[in-house]
Amino acid sequence: MPEWTIAAAQYAACNRSVAENVAHHLHFIEAAAKLDCDVLLFPEMSLTGPGEARHLPVPPDVELLRPLSYAARRHAMTIITGMPVDVDGERTKGVAIFLPGASAPLTACQGQGTCLTPVGCQTGTFDGGAEGCEIDPQALLLATGTCSEECEQLQSVQRLQRFAHRYAIAVLKSSYACGATSGGSALWDESGQLIVRADEGELLLTGRKHDGGWEGDIIPLHENISAIDECHSGA
Repeated sequence: MPEWTIAAAQYAACNRSVAENVAHHLHFIEAAAKLDCDVLLFPEMSLTGPGEARHLPVPPDVELLRPLSYAARRHAMTIITGMPVDVDGERTKGVAIFLPGASAPLTACQGQGTCLTPVGCQTGTFDGGAEGCEIDPQALLLATGTCSEECEQLQSVQRLQRFAHRYAIAVLKSSYACGATSGGSALWDESGQLIVRADEGELLLTGRKHDGGWEGDIIPLHENISAIDECHSGA
């Protein structure tokens, strides 16, 4: 397969306005673009702040999200964010997926993650009472932004490793920048081997897939993303 670069945004948990959160997302996106990332994953509820499951805010208006659609097209990047969605009259945690060729995001229930291939994207909702469900055989990555302390299915490192090994699929986890309480952002390969993990701080956790396997890295997010230029050019 061609080289594929993915990243998880380890993102500060703040209940800011959607507009402020979109601006903060764009900061991560610009940094990921400088690293030639094909996929960028944010934690759950990243566009509104984590809040409380019983009192989820109103889903953001699509007009507020247009800068993210534009960024996905501009950088040819699939961007997975978290926000509330209304499904069958019920408000629940969901995802908004910005694809390079789409003018508006795809939205779906969060479930336990989003399945992706290097040439497309498929959302997958996993049953909380089982190890998983039928996964597209073409999928090479499960991207999950669920907070580990709230997720019964994939709440521990051991579960994530077993999931990766059972389905022969890499697993990318994006977490809030709050240390051990959330388990940290991480990437596991198709055998369940941990490739890279970050526990604290605002950063990009990256993974690069090539013929020899996965390589991982941790890139601190600086206010001046020119620092990422220096890191990338020195790699």
